[in-house]
Amino acid sequence: VQLQASGGGLVQAGGSLRLSCAASGSIFSINAMGWYRQAPGKQRELVAVIITEGNTNYADSVKGRFTISRDNAKNTVYLQMNSLKPEDTAVYYCNAEAQVVPDHYTYAYWGQGTQVTVSS
Repeated sequence: VQLQASGGGLVQAGGSLRLSCAASGSIFSINAMGWYRQAPGKQRELVAVIITEGNTNYADSVKGRFTISRDNAKNTVYLQMNSLKPEDTAVYYCNAEAQVVPDHYTYAYWGQGTQVTVSS
């Protein structure tokens, strides 16, 4: 299973970015998809996770500003980031918990990371 993330970039404070992450490979189903981020010198932290459209969880620091969604038909997760702040600057990683064929075991997979830089 491969995760391909895109959409990062440089934006001014108060701006918006939309991240996308598409999963491909020997996927039977995807249980959950999420976004994590890691700033220089800090540990990787959860940003948002989605199981279904009505079952999401966000870090307190992004509640009300970020929205996670997924397109099950495309095995893709999105992160709409509004009102960006300089402290949102980090490498953003997508994650998927996927059942794979043929064994149907569940594994966690990570994308390659995409840089988000918010200037003040």
